[in-house]
Amino acid sequence: MPVSTEWAPALWRDTFDEMLNEDNELDYGDQWTLNFSYSQSDTVTKEEQKRGWKVYCHKAHGDFKCSSCSKIWHSARIVVLFRYRLQKDRGTVIMRPFGQTCRSCGNKQFERPGFPQDEVEMALDRLFSKIRKNCYREESDDEDDSPREEKLTKPHESALCEACMAGICSQDKDKKVVLRCAN
Repeated sequence: MPVSTEWAPALWRDTFDEMLNEDNELDYGDQWTLNFSYSQSDTVTKEEQKRGWKVYCHKAHGDFKCSSCSKIWHSARIVVLFRYRLQKDRGTVIMRPFGQTCRSCGNKQFERPGFPQDEVEMALDRLFSKIRKNCYREESDDEDDSPREEKLTKPHESALCEACMAGICSQDKDKKVVLRCAN
């Protein structure tokens, strides 16, 4: 199976729409949209909290390709940040995938990750679980720390990780990071 190393917003948006409309993941009659912002952080100000914004950080598996030397690498520690809120009958999700830089050539540009379809579905399924819990007050039986098969990768290098530099990487199982992002 070919490795998906290209950042594909359409894959995320199409999967989001399919899970909403065909799988009825949020079957409450509200209209939800998915947008992208490559500068958002995990901090939610008091004013944003008053306006209903919540944050969910997801640790994903994906692949990168250096735009300079074409090296491809896998990572099991890609942070995908979601901000979401429901206002009246309109829900908004804003997503940011965090990048990594290439160890091989030293290119300092953060590359955006590519994700396989099943990883996108898993991330969105967990997001929808958070939305059902926090926006619709449903009980949640989905735990983010549920066991999953780990694909062996090289040790995480914080100096190459955009999320580490932003202070929100899931590499440490630091409870403060988990609690801050799990709202």
